[in-house]
Amino acid sequence: MKLTGAQILMKMLESEGVETIFGYPGGVLIDLYDALFRTGIHHILVRHEQGAIHAADAYARASGKVGVCLVTSGPGATNTVTGIASAYADSVPVVILTGQVPTHLIGNDAFQEVDIVGITRPCTKHNYLVSDVEDLARIIREAFYLARSGRPGPVLVDLPKNVMVAKTTFKEPPKDVKMRSYNPTYEPNPRQVEKFVKTLLEAERPMIFAGGGVLMSSASEELTKLARRLSIPVTMSLMGLGSFPGTDPLSLGMIGMHGTCRANKATGHCDVLVGIGVRFDDRVTGKVDSFARQAKIVHVDIDPTSIRKNVPVYLPVVGDCHMTLKAVNRLLDSMDLSGVAKARKPWLDTIAEWRRPPDNVYVQGPDIIKPQYVIERLYAITKGAALVTTEVGQNQMWAAQFYLFDRPHRFITSGGLGVMGFGLPAAIGAQTARPKNLVVDIAGDGSIQMNIQELATAVQEKLPVKVVILNNGYLGMVRQWQQLFYEKRYNATVMEVAPDFVKLAEAYGAKGFRAVKPSEVDEVLKKGIETPGPVLMDFVVEREECVAPMVPAGAALTEMLLV
Repeated sequence: MKLTGAQILMKMLESEGVETIFGYPGGVLIDLYDALFRTGIHHILVRHEQGAIHAADAYARASGKVGVCLVTSGPGATNTVTGIASAYADSVPVVILTGQVPTHLIGNDAFQEVDIVGITRPCTKHNYLVSDVEDLARIIREAFYLARSGRPGPVLVDLPKNVMVAKTTFKEPPKDVKMRSYNPTYEPNPRQVEKFVKTLLEAERPMIFAGGGVLMSSASEELTKLARRLSIPVTMSLMGLGSFPGTDPLSLGMIGMHGTCRANKATGHCDVLVGIGVRFDDRVTGKVDSFARQAKIVHVDIDPTSIRKNVPVYLPVVGDCHMTLKAVNRLLDSMDLSGVAKARKPWLDTIAEWRRPPDNVYVQGPDIIKPQYVIERLYAITKGAALVTTEVGQNQMWAAQFYLFDRPHRFITSGGLGVMGFGLPAAIGAQTARPKNLVVDIAGDGSIQMNIQELATAVQEKLPVKVVILNNGYLGMVRQWQQLFYEKRYNATVMEVAPDFVKLAEAYGAKGFRAVKPSEVDEVLKKGIETPGPVLMDFVVEREECVAPMVPAGAALTEMLLV
């Protein structure tokens, strides 16, 4: 029996194990949505296409599967570009299905026509324009394979309307995808692994820098095993938080512009720095010329183009992080490591000194709520068990600093691109993937308004996401820079008009609570967490609080301001 392109697409999505799609319909997608109606795939109707891609992104991170979003042609497709670029920067496996005008109209300036393949070429791992229904099944299989394999990333498939209504005999392509021009390296070179182990054992002051690649490859257990058996301190990028237990004595916390003093100082004094699944981006390195110049840098990554891209590397190891760390631990299994802990003590004692006095100190008085206090109390009340998404800005940094993540895949944020408006749709995606988890979006009063309409999605889907707004009446991070470097000329950062967030939550059918005094923080957090369904909590906080420490632009990591 012959099937339409839309029916073939649904067959392939089911074959790939897709259970949830985040989408928004349009004229060229009517046949596709009709076919979707006849499947068991759950469609979540977002209120804006940007919400769909962010939700699919977080769904992928929380579930370990490929996230899928479906949008119409023209503005529907272009509304996803920000989210696609974010997923690309953070190496998240997402398949974006976009409607397109019929093939004979492409290039004719048809209604809602746009060259989305051309637009997204720089920010997708790969993309396709399906011009023949005969190619559709193969392309969908390849798209999912490309999205999840090697260094993961977003793959876009553009679906012209006439291809969706055309019929052909469906033949499912082989599960095993082979592409001549694409062969990622998973197994590391054994000689490089041996050199890796030798370099670690010879080091006096080693340090591990773990990134998002550790989480994407499910390598947290192997990383933790390696660090503990060799007594190596571990720092993490923003994307790597949770890859190593944040409460472990060996944890140095986050590195970089708003990293901990101990992590940044250790980077400037270690003799071996092992970067695992990281990009060494500018927010981590600060002034590149002074970044860990005294250290031998070992860089482990599945993407060979990332190695030596930003920093010089002593030992490159191309391979999957999990497989590489497993190979390293296997070699260590046969070695006598009894003297390692004693040899490492002077280095760890030095780092312990850098913990005193602790950085990012704040003083919570009786009158005005400090934003850091809200995060600390959230951590205490949830016992660190929440899955946290964030918006971008000060709220994101305070979440990274004050909510300690002991388990992987509990912190979902837009790291590389830094997208305001990410957190709420991301919370929806994460809650869909993990319905039994407490999911909390930590937001600012500026960023939450960029996709606040997705609160309606949460209400409609009965998703009990909790939103914690740190409301300071400013675009906080830019204001902080204006305070420190521009003599407090607060231009275009004052949020002079803002909604009543409690009333806004109620207007959407959610619950809203507010705290204006420190004594009210615990009560509002507990009430918000215990209340069924979506809840928005508005915490009116210190207006001019700054994130500390802070490395100024162009400065070395060790040149931190404690603000």
